[in-house]
Amino acid sequence: QVQLVESGGGLVQTGGSLSVSCAASGRTGSTYAVGWFRQAPGKEREFVAAISWSEGNTGYADSVKGRFTIFIDNAKSTVALQMNSLKPEDTAVYYCAASSIPAYGTVWYGANLYDYWGQGTQVTVSS
Repeated sequence: QVQLVESGGGLVQTGGSLSVSCAASGRTGSTYAVGWFRQAPGKEREFVAAISWSEGNTGYADSVKGRFTIFIDNAKSTVALQMNSLKPEDTAVYYCAASSIPAYGTVWYGANLYDYWGQGTQVTVSS
């Protein structure tokens, strides 16, 4: 089992920056990829970004490419998502997810490929 806990959400103005982190514990050795997803009210959960644990390969949704950066802090066993130039449409609950499917450097985009999920953290961007 892998436990994931998100932190760092909050309220920010349009154009501002925010960072959210995902702390992993438990059998992290079986984790091959970590992703961030988000869900806005009335909308389906959508992919935001992901990173392969060993190779560090990353992937982003087109809507956040160039504004968001996902990275691993190995010392803290956390995966962070740095969000810059935030827009009101970025408002959502952000979820961290971990996949135990061997990826060999592949970045998983589908939510169904992730086994473990955190509880989510709210990010609100005011206009």
